[in-house]
Amino acid sequence: MAKLFFDAVLFDCDGVLVDSEPITNRILTSMLGELGWYLTIEETMRIFVGKTVMDEAPLIKARTGVTITSQWLMEFRTRRNAALDRELIAIPGALLAVQRIHDEFNGRIAVASGADRRKVDLQLLKVGMAEYFDGRIFSGHEMARSKPYPDVYLAAAKALDVDPARCAIVEDTVTGVTAGVAAGATVFGYSPHEQGHSAPDALREAGAVHVLRRMDELPALLLEWQNRSSGSNPLC
Repeated sequence: MAKLFFDAVLFDCDGVLVDSEPITNRILTSMLGELGWYLTIEETMRIFVGKTVMDEAPLIKARTGVTITSQWLMEFRTRRNAALDRELIAIPGALLAVQRIHDEFNGRIAVASGADRRKVDLQLLKVGMAEYFDGRIFSGHEMARSKPYPDVYLAAAKALDVDPARCAIVEDTVTGVTAGVAAGATVFGYSPHEQGHSAPDALREAGAVHVLRRMDELPALLLEWQNRSSGSNPLC
């Protein structure tokens, strides 16, 4: 009997399941302006998408002279979360894709995000996806290292009791694809035409095996890979 390609599917959250980046980066742009670093939202997204604010704290200090403190981060998260709670919507096609993949994989799916847990929980609840990931939400903030290191994906695979090499990962940034590849998984990129996602070529160069333009294409794509015989399976 042919061995299936994947035992589980692991999703990034921001930019893959929820359209949060324009909202988050609008708040960040405003708060950086208050520190004296004036950027457009497009410039902020180019610098920060796929990274945490703390990743870029040295750059912020270099541009503003201000050290990012825990109090500043708390204020940023409070303002960001309030905006997300008002405005957030799902990535088109993501909810249906999650529902179908949850059923096809008998619940062996997880979210592995570089964001803080409060944000991830809020977002999944807001767009009606929380029930599909109950007990299987992992935050890079709770790991020794966040993306582009593989820790959050390795933790998700371990919790699902699956080999990381038997996981499909869905990511929309070079940082995330790098983390998934480092975990030993097969990574699918998501790059629609909207801003806030890494370009298709950049995702492929980072190691994505395929780049989707629409999230509703994902279930059929995974099924296609699942139907391949063990003789052609590069993960065996």
